Parts: sequence; structure tokens; C-alpha cells
Amino acid sequence: MATDRRAIGHASVPPPPPLPSRHRTEDAAMPRHPLDPLTPDEIRQAAALVRAAHDLGAGMMFETISLAEPSKAELRADTPPPRRAFVCAFDRRDGRVFEGVVDVTAGAILSWRHIPGVRPRILFDDIELVGRVARADPGFQAALARRGIPDIGLVQVDPWSAGNYGLPDEEGRRLSHTFCWLRTSPDDNAYAHPIEGLCAVIDLDRAAVLRIDDHGDAPIPMRDSNYAAAFRTSFRDDIRPLEIIQPDGPSFTVEGQQVRWQKWRFRVGFNAREGLVLHDLAYEDQGRLRPVMHRGALSEMVVPYAHPGGGHFRKNAFDVGEYGIGVLANSLTLGCDCLGAIHYFDGWLADSKGDPYCIPNAICLHEEDHGILWKHTDLHTGKVEVRRARRLVLSSISTIGNYEYGSFWYLHQDGSIHFEIKATGIMNTAGLKPGEQPRYGTMVAPGVYAHLHQHVFNMRLDMDVDGEANRVVEVDTIGLPMGPENPHGNAFVLRETVLEREQKAQRNVDFHKMRGWRVESATARNGMGSPTAYRLVVQNPLPTFSAPEASVTKRAAFMTRQLWVTAFDAEEMFAAGRYPNQSSGGDGLPAWTAADRPLVDADLVLWHSFGLHHVPRPEDFPVQPVITAGFALHPEGFFDENPALDVPPSRSAKSCCVG
Repeated sequence: MATDRRAIGHASVPPPPPLPSRHRTEDAAMPRHPLDPLTPDEIRQAAALVRAAHDLGAGMMFETISLAEPSKAELRADTPPPRRAFVCAFDRRDGRVFEGVVDVTAGAILSWRHIPGVRPRILFDDIELVGRVARADPGFQAALARRGIPDIGLVQVDPWSAGNYGLPDEEGRRLSHTFCWLRTSPDDNAYAHPIEGLCAVIDLDRAAVLRIDDHGDAPIPMRDSNYAAAFRTSFRDDIRPLEIIQPDGPSFTVEGQQVRWQKWRFRVGFNAREGLVLHDLAYEDQGRLRPVMHRGALSEMVVPYAHPGGGHFRKNAFDVGEYGIGVLANSLTLGCDCLGAIHYFDGWLADSKGDPYCIPNAICLHEEDHGILWKHTDLHTGKVEVRRARRLVLSSISTIGNYEYGSFWYLHQDGSIHFEIKATGIMNTAGLKPGEQPRYGTMVAPGVYAHLHQHVFNMRLDMDVDGEANRVVEVDTIGLPMGPENPHGNAFVLRETVLEREQKAQRNVDFHKMRGWRVESATARNGMGSPTAYRLVVQNPLPTFSAPEASVTKRAAFMTRQLWVTAFDAEEMFAAGRYPNQSSGGDGLPAWTAADRPLVDADLVLWHSFGLHHVPRPEDFPVQPVITAGFALHPEGFFDENPALDVPPSRSAKSCCVG
């Protein structure tokens, strides 16, 4: 779920100080490349053009103003394409949603249309509104009083996306569902004190309580469980300084949004929904810049919880599509979030009025030591060759209510690419009713219950391995039966299958076959005559435990397959569709792949689902140590030999690196 860390303001709880960095002085410089994010002036201009031509009146809210990325053909052209903005706006008086494209170069609106039957994502304005509206409601106040809480000033109300459960009174409304906790002091960890069973359903557009769902109360656990330094009475005293220094500076160079590091080249993007985006990733090989991936970003995520009752069944937030990873990005700080010689990228976004604001240091770029790159000791001569590895790290961290998610891209000297999600923060907690057993989760503190849940992520990987014409090959390892060809029973071989069409290219891992997938070039060959390729290395696959008929399964169909492959379409960006908030399901990947488009020697997009199966433990509370999930892309025949042979020995220890 999500809540704005700046906006948990309660009647007698002073809100955290605003982030002054959000008002950073604007950089008036024009973008240097067609893929650069919108500048503040471009955001402001796009909003003004839309207001002038399609003013929705007093209820007009901007959901999104972000770069409308140029097509691949436009990027290849000699003439720079015009700068365009995608704009989504809605009227909170009647719920109508509109979207369009604005040419900010020419100052013209290229398209504008009404999108019926959808709801925009939850905005900052909505997050602040939910707690205020709930606490002012007499029915909510009465429910708190029945639980022995006459003073609502320390009640924390967290907004959750409502999902879609076919309830008649919710039809056609833009809603937020809520859960509540109690603070014992303004800075107390509220998640140690769940107010079980009390859920307000808020009509966001009318700023009113639609309904109070009271599922019955439970004793409120009152033992404090705080994690902040101010609450600690002692710290470890055996930690010595660990210095990360680069006296000659980092090995990367940055020009605008473009990064050069070792033999890698790429561009950094950022938007409200996806947050960190990787563009035009390529590798310089023997004087040629070879494309690997046109675009990579977190497309969607869902967090399904296991408890079927007490309002908890509604916990299945789509944190990308319903809130926005970029909107909730942190301003990163040196020595805390990042270490070493750092380059930061700011993130400029639009608020609900169409005004630009800044998240300074939204993205961190740095290098770090990564152990041994390769090593061999010649058994016969005793000579040793070893190289130290370093990797380039591009990261962004977002606070989605009680959870933090860090998105980390790693580029390696051997041509491999890794992506990792780091999850930390505080688990969502609940209380136990009298006589209730913790069947759907784990007790993490006396009276405090954390439910079984999953974090399922879907990455959109627009692969261009040595060009746009690619194919995907599924590779299974097959053990041969004993017989004349396998008399000792030890033989196994590879079975390769080209995924020719979209319906066939909806795949799951198979442990017994060590299944993997390879993206091959249709035109380029390596020195052995085989297609150049990159392999998707699956590291954290998840099965789906929700029933096929469940609302969350219908809405998040992407989580039922570890791999989907689609023919490239610039409009197909988000695995659960453009508007997942309160959707009924079927959007996104299921709808697109129904066309069963051909995939052989075509411009392809991989959609990889992976994640965390979270069985809570007491060690995850009151604040959760980082847990990780991710995947890798490894070159497989992309090079003719180990591309890291030219990495020089370490200057500080040559005697042990070179025999």
C-alpha cells in the first residue's frame, strides 16, 4: 500500500517537516536529447496548453504530465523529433478521465480524448485527504470510541487502493480503502499498535466517507516497538570506519542524462509512474557500439495478502500503476543511501495542478567493488592471474507507505546486467481478535500479526540485441533415457524451442528442466557462426497462490507467468494496463497477447515477473532488514570470448594479481 511520508498529519500529531528540496531552483537548460525527461518549463507549458484548450473547471486535476517518448524511427532520423508530453487529467466532480499528447516544441495539442470507465491513480492530494476525512466522520469517531480511543489525534489512517469487488455502492466511484493504527506519541511506530477491524471507505472525489466497515474489534497491542535512533539507549561500539575513496574520481562520465562507463553506454530516464528508466543500453565492442536493450523499467507490481477476512482481503495494491514509484521516490543522501563518488540525477514531476516540482537526488549513480571478476592458478606453473571486479550501480528508492523499495541496476565488466529490488521498511500489521489463531501469518510481537504476502514485480524489457530483429528461444535441459546412446545414464542435452507467437510465449520456469530463455539476434553472428544473444537468468520466480477467479488474479494476470513476450507496440507499456486502479481485470498483457502476433525475427518486448514470497518473522519487526529479488541478463554468444580479459590487474596488488 502507499501513503505519502510527508502527509501523515493528524490532529495532534505534528506532520514531518516538508522536504525543502522539492522547491529546488529550476534548471532552465533545454533537454539535450529526445529521451531526456521533461523540463520544468515543458511541464508548465503542457499544462497551460491543455487548460487553454480543454479546461475542465474547478475539479480539474492532472494525474500525469510526462515525456511522450519518440518512436524508434524518430530516434534514428537525422532531424531531432519534436518534444512531446503525455498528459492525463480528470475532473473529480464527475470522474471523467482524459488523456492526450502535447507538442511542446510547436505549442500544439496533437490529441485529446475521453477514456470512459477508468480511474486515475491515487495522488498526493488524495493521500492527505483520506486521513482528514476519516477522522472527521462521526461514524468513524464512534467506532474508535467503542475501542476505547476517545482522542483521535494519535490515530494513523493509511490509504489503500480499493480494488474491485463488485460492491454496488462502490460502482462508478474513485475510492480509497483504509486501515488504522494508534501512536502512543507523535514519533511512535504506529504499526506496533494495530486498530483491528476498522476500515473506512473514502470517496476521494467527493471527499466523504462512503461507508464504515467495522469487522469487530480486538485488543490493541500497547507495547512500543520503535526503531529510530532517538529511541535506542545503546549502539554497537566495535564498528571501525570503512572508507570508500576514489582519489582520482569515478570511472564514469555523465553528460546530461547520458552515462559512459567502461564499455557501457546508456541514458537515464525518470517519470512519475515507473520511476527509474534505462534507455539505449549498448556495449562498445572493438570500436562498434552494439545495442542490447532499448528500454528497461519496472512495469508493474502487486502485493497480494493471504488473509481472507476483516477487510484484509482488499490488500493487493498495485504500487506502480495505482500510486507511482516515481512520485514516491526519496531524495537520496550521501553516506546513507549511497556511498562513494556519487553523481545524482534530479527528478522533475508535475503536481495535480500541473505545476512542476523537484525530487532532488532521486537517482544515484556510483561504482563499487564487486569481489573477484575472474581468477585462475596454473596448477603446473603456480602462476596466478586474478582481476578485481567493479560494477556500476544506478539506484532509486521509493517509500510506498510502510514499505521501501529500492530499484538497483547493476552493469558489469563482463557484459552482464543485473536488476535487483531491495525491500525494507515496516511490515503491514494487524491485530488478533479474541480466540483467533494466526493461521494466515506470523506473530511478530505480542498481539501483533503480520500476514503472509507476496511482492510480485513485472519488468518490461524492450530488447534490441544487435538490432531490433530478435527472437526468443526457450532452452530446456533434458536427461536422456538409458539405452545404447546413453549406456551409463549420465547424458543430458539441450532442447531448444523458438517461441513463435504470443500465445505460445506465456511461459513458466521448470526446475526439472532448468528452463531458461535466450534473446537472439536475427542478423548478427558470433565467431562460431551462432546468433548473438542475451539470456534471461531467472533468479526469483514466484508461483501464484490466489485462485484464478480471484479479483487480484484477474487484475494482475501478469503474475501468473514468469515470462510473457509481445511484439513491440509503443502503446503497450504497463503489464496490468494503463489504468489498473479499481479495474475489473483483463487489461494489459492478457488483452494484447490475444492477438497472438508473430514473434520471429521481430521487434520484441520481454515481460518478466519475479518477486518475494514473504513469510514474516519476528526479525522483520519493528523495521525489516533488506530482502532482495531480481534477475540477470547474461551475454550468451554475444561475444566471442570473455569480454573482461582486458580489465587491468589491480594497481594496489599487482604481485598477487599477475603470476
